[in-house]
Amino acid sequence: MVGLLQRLRRLPQLLQFVLVGGTAAATHLAVVGLLVSLLGLPPLGANVLAFLVAFAVSYNGHALLTFSEARARGWPVVAKFFAVACLSFVANEALYYVALNWLHWHYFWSLAAVLVLVATGTFVMSKFWAFKARSTL
Repeated sequence: MVGLLQRLRRLPQLLQFVLVGGTAAATHLAVVGLLVSLLGLPPLGANVLAFLVAFAVSYNGHALLTFSEARARGWPVVAKFFAVACLSFVANEALYYVALNWLHWHYFWSLAAVLVLVATGTFVMSKFWAFKARSTL
């Protein structure tokens, strides 16, 4: 596992972000799909629960891989990244609502499209704020 992580750390940061984000997005989509199809939850409600599961995947992946060089760790970083994730989720939920209720797209494909759209803002806020390396004086 350590060898794999070291190889992944040699990839360009944007590719690392895509890999971690893709894993979190796949987790998000899978949880929504399971909650809707197996438990009969409404898609927007299932999306909230899936967000919380995907957050754990995303934070850990970005802390250990994408932004590992910043060595930004601890509860303050978790809090900032959670703020980024929540802001991204608000955009996600609003766009998802539009796709479902105004455009009448399928819930699964709507969410897939929304996750891709929101990812750019998430990267910028994560890199330059949430996981920004602390400067040493």
